[in-house]
Amino acid sequence: MREGTYKKIMVATDGSQLAKKAVDTAIEISRLSGAKLYAVYVVVPTTHSARDFGWEKAAMEHFRNEGKSATLFVEDAAKSTGVEVESVLLEGHPADKIVEFAEQNGIEMIVIGTLGKTGLDRFLLGSVAENVVRHSKTPVLVVRGEVPE
Repeated sequence: MREGTYKKIMVATDGSQLAKKAVDTAIEISRLSGAKLYAVYVVVPTTHSARDFGWEKAAMEHFRNEGKSATLFVEDAAKSTGVEVESVLLEGHPADKIVEFAEQNGIEMIVIGTLGKTGLDRFLLGSVAENVVRHSKTPVLVVRGEVPE
């Protein structure tokens, strides 16, 4: 890969061990092409009701902190390789927000991890990666994570 192939790459992370392979891949592509890397974490809003007693505020704060931790991991890993990185926390439906951010910010490649589930597991769990691939105008690299045994 030659330098300048990509200028803006986004890695969507959920902070899980499974996302690490996608993060490593995004960092390497960014390093090889000289691209800026955007580490994106999407916080899914909690539902509100009159009887929530404030738990939703605490839950949202918890998820924002998880997001900061996940993107800080990407920052640390990227900076050690000389890749410029910017962390971004978004709120909403993950696939929609990932696609929207990419389109609004001129992202040239989205890197995202997946478990590679099929059949009933995929139907029951849904797949952010699959929805991003289906709806993105930006090229998407899906990296299959490894399930720890």
